[in-house]
Amino acid sequence: MFEKIEIFNKRYEELNKKIYQPDIAANADEFNKIMKEIRELEPVVLKYREYKQAQKTIEDSLEILGDSSADIELKELAQTELDESKKAVETLSDELKILLLPKDPNDERNVIIEIRGGAGGEESALFSAVLYRMYSMYAESKGFKTEIINASETELGGYKEISFMINGEGAYSRFKYESGVHRVQRVPETESQGRIHTSTTTVAVLPEADEVEMEINPKDLKIDTFRSSGAGGQHINKTSSAIRITHLPTGMVVECQDERSQYKNKDKALKVLKSRLLQQKQEAQDSAISAERRSQVGSGDRSERIRTYNYPQGRVTDHRIGLTLYKLEDILSGNLDEVIDSLVAADRAEKLKESMEN
Repeated sequence: MFEKIEIFNKRYEELNKKIYQPDIAANADEFNKIMKEIRELEPVVLKYREYKQAQKTIEDSLEILGDSSADIELKELAQTELDESKKAVETLSDELKILLLPKDPNDERNVIIEIRGGAGGEESALFSAVLYRMYSMYAESKGFKTEIINASETELGGYKEISFMINGEGAYSRFKYESGVHRVQRVPETESQGRIHTSTTTVAVLPEADEVEMEINPKDLKIDTFRSSGAGGQHINKTSSAIRITHLPTGMVVECQDERSQYKNKDKALKVLKSRLLQQKQEAQDSAISAERRSQVGSGDRSERIRTYNYPQGRVTDHRIGLTLYKLEDILSGNLDEVIDSLVAADRAEKLKESMEN
């Protein structure tokens, strides 16, 4: 492990010298490329330097403790530093192992989220709107930008389905754990008897595909235009600006009617289609990996019930990691960090365990 980190350390030093060279400073693309590599290496290198300093402190302390001419006070100080540095070395070693885990290549991408009502009819559609609000508020707290792609509203203000893009560096790394079935238990607004109902909503999280990695042959696409409409036939567009794209080889269909511009709707729909095809490709690759080597926390299985939101108890339970928080309103208001940080930690622990077993 440390041989690999030493290589990173040398590369980090080389790059930090390189950015001060006049020809690099004058080339914005090359400068940004180097700075990106520096940022990627920096967490490992700085942690490694802390580790080396702690190791040196251990060596110095042992030398003092073995010196018969050293006075008692100095030896007591050396013993204290030795004990503290040994603990630090152990902690830093674990942190370095985590930093060296293979990164998800999609983590820095923008993300497309698709929310669809499941079991529960209108109540499910209403909860889809609650989830959309939760995610958009969380995105805003992170400085990300949310942009609706397509929405099918109900008369009571819910969504049969809604798809939207979240733009921001590292968006996928925060939202990727949300794929799956979200269950809600509450007294519906449409229920007069006060009985608690259970309904479900499905969330799919897709990393935005790059143009280079997911090229689509125009001959494989059937593109239709139609007039967009809102809930109950409201907001009828006089022009046929809404777009429906069918990918003929797979039968995949994407609609976009959020923009008044046909061109913008087509551009958004193509982004969704490419992202779905990329995920389909990645899922096919993942299925070839043995179950033992796959992290269950980040599996993103859309059929898996991942979380329950219980309104009467004010409780949110994430079933994958057994996390229960009595902070329902707080979480639904977009304060998701405690949940997501716990999922990230569990995912890292699982991957660390796998890397040690292999």
